[in-house]
Amino acid sequence: MSERLKIRTPKSPNSSKLPRMMARKSSLLKQTLIFSACTILIIYAFFNTFLSSSTAAAATGISATTSSLFAEQISRENFQGFPEKSTENEKKVRVFIYDLPKKFTTGIIENHALARGSSDLSKVSYPGHQHMGEWYMYLDLSRPDLDRVGSPVVKVNDPEEADLFYVPVFSSLSLIVNPARAGTVPGSDPVYSDEKMQEELVEWLEEQEYWRRNNGRDHVVFAGDPNALYRVLDRVKNAVLLLSDFGRVRSDQGSLIKDVIVPYSHRINVYNGDIGVEERKTLLFFMGNRYRKDGGKIRDLLFQMLEKEEDVVIRHGTQSRENRRTATRGMHTSKFCLNPAGDTPSACRLFDSIVSLCVPLIVSDSIELPFEDVIDYRKIAIFVDTESSLKPGYLVRMLRAVSTEKILEYQKQMREVKRYFVYSDSNGTVNEIWREVAQKLPLIQLMINRDKRLVKKDSTEPDCSCLCTNQSAHITSL
Repeated sequence: MSERLKIRTPKSPNSSKLPRMMARKSSLLKQTLIFSACTILIIYAFFNTFLSSSTAAAATGISATTSSLFAEQISRENFQGFPEKSTENEKKVRVFIYDLPKKFTTGIIENHALARGSSDLSKVSYPGHQHMGEWYMYLDLSRPDLDRVGSPVVKVNDPEEADLFYVPVFSSLSLIVNPARAGTVPGSDPVYSDEKMQEELVEWLEEQEYWRRNNGRDHVVFAGDPNALYRVLDRVKNAVLLLSDFGRVRSDQGSLIKDVIVPYSHRINVYNGDIGVEERKTLLFFMGNRYRKDGGKIRDLLFQMLEKEEDVVIRHGTQSRENRRTATRGMHTSKFCLNPAGDTPSACRLFDSIVSLCVPLIVSDSIELPFEDVIDYRKIAIFVDTESSLKPGYLVRMLRAVSTEKILEYQKQMREVKRYFVYSDSNGTVNEIWREVAQKLPLIQLMINRDKRLVKKDSTEPDCSCLCTNQSAHITSL
């Protein structure tokens, strides 16, 4: 048993060679596979290179055909493609300025000079006065566009390209051409007729194709003086009117919706010093006409109350060079400047106060203010209702209670917005007026389109483009 258990199976003579043979076969197989893979890659590369040009051409042909068909479909449907990049001027409102007959522009300047004895008309210029904003608007559109940097509108020479039309009549200057009203001073027969100018202007406008096209709705007219164009206002009321206030404009003639409130041109020199109260020894200052009509009657009452108050300077004075110098010194050395209503709710003194950094004390219940969409006037002025202002001692006690810190804050805010009230500033009043006019364009287009259809109107009711002005008295702001 033990011997049988020790017997082992004999080894085959080829058993030691088998692993070596298997290794050689495996190596050969790997080489064959590598060779085959390389061959396939070479063949693929060859065919891909050979056929790529024809494939690309075919693809381009298909793409071109598809694009052509798509473009044709777009054209058939009048579809607007992606907008092209527009230039800065293309985004601006386009304004065409009429080349008015001379008698409505520079002819009025000449008549003003002739009425004052001028013999050399070659040297005359537009005279300075509180409603000379019309002159600065005219100058603005008379300059090349390169000099109108920052303007919200662009001037066009082709009326067909215009969104708005500017009528550069000097309507406010026309009112004061004659040194005295006819019949009020012996021997003062008028050499010029403002009423005739108004009538002839409207007759000229009504002959113009672009005025008739939309009944004047897309036109802009400067009428800064409250009496400017008074005779023909009903015939131009569809236009955007640039007004100082609505004191003599009916609710169906003007509104905050349709028109733009513009500032008077300041007559006081701009104060360029630092903010502070050390050099402002006077508490309250006023210099102007004591006797006015309508809402301006409050001036005489305020005179009676304030003229004997300590640290208060209140003087009667009319427009003259010497009085302007006196008013400049007074405003530049006072903490507060009184701004009562004039014949209408507004007066130039408010804007004189702002450029003087003299905090305005406004006593005018129905006043409308320029650029109120961007200026909060409570930050630069104090408002007092008429009734409160006439209480004995009320104004002076209120002003004495205002702290130095509060006055400095008012001055700081006035300095920030001062440019809005300087017509000669290249980025000042004129640009701000055009900005507000440009904002009216959607409403103008609405009214133009609305007028093209039949709309039943009651002639006794205001037009829907009108909005009643401030009819409620404001509360005192302190």
